[in-house]
Amino acid sequence: MLLATTAALAAHTLTAATATADPTTEDWAALRHCESTNRYQVNTGNGYYGAYQFDLPTWRSVGGTGRPDQATRAEQDYRALYLYRMRGWQPWSCARSLGLRADSDAASGVTPTRAAAAYISGKPHQPGQAGPAWPGTVYRYGDCARPLRTFQLRMNDFGYDFQGTGCYYHKTREAVLDMQRANGIRDSGLLGPRTWRAAWNGTPPR
Repeated sequence: MLLATTAALAAHTLTAATATADPTTEDWAALRHCESTNRYQVNTGNGYYGAYQFDLPTWRSVGGTGRPDQATRAEQDYRALYLYRMRGWQPWSCARSLGLRADSDAASGVTPTRAAAAYISGKPHQPGQAGPAWPGTVYRYGDCARPLRTFQLRMNDFGYDFQGTGCYYHKTREAVLDMQRANGIRDSGLLGPRTWRAAWNGTPPR
């Protein structure tokens, strides 16, 4: 169970540094099993929610909105890594009972990207896997189309939390720009053939 805190974490947040290590997928799975029996949607009515048993002050301190148990798996994984980067294993009583060891990223203050948290679910990016053919249309802000939904759901493999609306708005533009910058593509924000193919065969955003 997470230990409650209302302390602000902003003073510890460093965006320029790069983290070098994080807990293993197995460590996260053990933590979730201990905290919630791996139930992302659990709400037992005791003030702690979701797979990592966040209380609301702690959830909000790492940028979470709404209730943890109502957030997507990717969002809960990301906020858990964010908290680990800010405070190490200290917030989780289960981490102590499991004997989980902190590494160089624990309490490092380095804000993780969503892509950095994608491994937690046990689905790391595998370059070169076949993807759908480019649909032949360059998409831009405000467009809505079925292929955009395909792209959005693919980006969830990198830690994004799209619901797959198929409409290109702010979050989709952010994902497109992230993919372009990770692959040396001009960051136009346009979802064209190079960016589309990079989503399946390129370098994942960091």
